[in-house]
Amino acid sequence: MTVKQPSPSASSLYPELLRYLDERATEFEAIPGDRKAELAQVSEYVRERLAKSEQAKLTFICTHNSRRSHLSQIWAQVAAEYYGLVGVETFSGGTEATAFNPRAVAAMQRCGLKIVADDPSSTNPRYSVYTSDSATPQVCFSKAYGDPPNPSKGYCAVMTCSQADDACPLVMGCDLRMPIRYEDPKVADDTEFEAQRYDERSAQICSEMLYMMSLV
Repeated sequence: MTVKQPSPSASSLYPELLRYLDERATEFEAIPGDRKAELAQVSEYVRERLAKSEQAKLTFICTHNSRRSHLSQIWAQVAAEYYGLVGVETFSGGTEATAFNPRAVAAMQRCGLKIVADDPSSTNPRYSVYTSDSATPQVCFSKAYGDPPNPSKGYCAVMTCSQADDACPLVMGCDLRMPIRYEDPKVADDTEFEAQRYDERSAQICSEMLYMMSLV
């Protein structure tokens, strides 16, 4: 398989972030074949929408919209930017709203993203996620999957945890529903392995989102 090269525009990303992405893009061979097949279905959805000059909207869903769905939303958008894909919009939501977990935020910051909370004292802060100083930030906060600014129709629903997949037998308004599940790094909260587990999950999701966008 020919490996897709990053877009020349990727050079505008923060240097630490670009190095991280370049490294994750070398790890595609480690993705299991059945997993690649699932990711390829989402790639096909994106490709078909862009071919029609339509926006390709992806909503990543987990129970609390706290960890895995946010990691997936952000890395999918960053991966689209890395490969120069115009017209991809990513979102995330839950079956209920809580907050973007600070441990997940910290894991993303360790990868080279700049993330700023509008009100750190809030129970559900809005975080601006920057890939470069010149880029428009992605605004992330916890919400139910059907709440604004998430799309209400014409999107692909990616289920990132089994609980949300089971709790939502019908995801309203989606064109395609795909289960791409990840283990919850929450199991390591408040242990000596906390940062390691979050970094591992972030790296896995980043690599898989890069693979997915590389097929578009």
